[in-house]
Amino acid sequence: MDFSMKTAACLIALALLSIFARAQSASAAEPKSATVPITLDHDRVVIDVYLSLPDGSTKRIRGWVDNGDSELELSRRVATLLKLDVTCSKDNDYCSAAPPDSVTIGGMKISLRGIAAAKIPLKTPSAAAVMEAGMSAEITIPSTVLRHYDVLVNFPDREFTLAQPGTLKFKGVSAKALVNPDYALIQIPSQIEGKKYNLALDLGSSISFLFDEVFDGLAAAHPNWPHMTGAVGPANLWGMPDEAKWKVMRVEHLHCGPLFLTSVPVVRLPPDWTSFVEKRAGVPTAGTLGSQALLNYRVGLDYAHSTVYFDIGSTFKFPDFDVIGLILRPEDDTRFTILGVADFDGKPSVPTGPDAVQPGDHLVSVDGIPIPDSTMGQAWSLLEGSPAQERKLVVERDGKQIAVTAQVQHFLGEATEEPSRVKKK
Repeated sequence: MDFSMKTAACLIALALLSIFARAQSASAAEPKSATVPITLDHDRVVIDVYLSLPDGSTKRIRGWVDNGDSELELSRRVATLLKLDVTCSKDNDYCSAAPPDSVTIGGMKISLRGIAAAKIPLKTPSAAAVMEAGMSAEITIPSTVLRHYDVLVNFPDREFTLAQPGTLKFKGVSAKALVNPDYALIQIPSQIEGKKYNLALDLGSSISFLFDEVFDGLAAAHPNWPHMTGAVGPANLWGMPDEAKWKVMRVEHLHCGPLFLTSVPVVRLPPDWTSFVEKRAGVPTAGTLGSQALLNYRVGLDYAHSTVYFDIGSTFKFPDFDVIGLILRPEDDTRFTILGVADFDGKPSVPTGPDAVQPGDHLVSVDGIPIPDSTMGQAWSLLEGSPAQERKLVVERDGKQIAVTAQVQHFLGEATEEPSRVKKK
């Protein structure tokens, strides 16, 4: 071999070594898992997410981890930052666009290429950064993204972990789950009062739901179980018009796979939601199990093996319904509208009337702290406390501010004995 051929061979070898070294370096630099802090806002898991913008810069936004929904959603502001080609229809409340290829969580690149389209709520320019009113998040991390990873939602330690399949070593008791092949929604075989049901695991929801037939049957069989009308506290999801009339009850015992839960607050699922939930589930289901019931657990989602893990990390009993009895609706302009007042012991739990609170009023402040620009979780943290504690509310009606003193009530208290009339019989 002459000198020129030797030189060419050396150059080729060096080039191949360089390519191999870069590949090895890239492989080593790409983490197999990422653990990031959680902000638990109204019992919803919110984390930091990083976007790569067209100009080469990186933007940090807030992301909502929602394994109970299959659709990727973005705020209008994020769509603008990413320069997405957005398509809108006059007959729809949402626009759509092809999503970005990926986002980054904790230094780990998370692919979005399996998502056909992102939903973008129609918002006014002043509310462009609002994906959902009352939330700080501008992007969802839905089930269709989570399904490609091992997932650990660590409620006690306020941490969220995503990892390549097979990377995490899950702990705790396990439940074989039914994972919908289209939407990656999880159903867990469960039991209530000895009857078998499937319940959807929905860590994106702050409260649990039961279908109306199941709820009504349990309420009739157990009239002493704590119950109320009005979605206060974690049951106050989005401030939909009928939330002031929602029925809420504590289920004494609930088996979710191997997990034995007690005193679980559940909402009667509105009948018009039933067919929608069951259609997406793909199997018969009785409702959903929300995050509020699992705040003491580290919940592991092993999508590859259709298994859910529950590792108890705390036994603290959360005073979830010790609150001021308002039902709120967050608005796109960051204000909060009062939809109604829940009753307590047969009478309104908050003073009502022309000189007090009325539906349609806006909540201005609680104990002098302004409510506008708050998230739902921040607003409710100001409305909770110990029973009989007083809160100074300021509400606004027709441009006039009204001061009201209200007491924290112990809604959905412990089950009482059967009514005395039953004993007399």
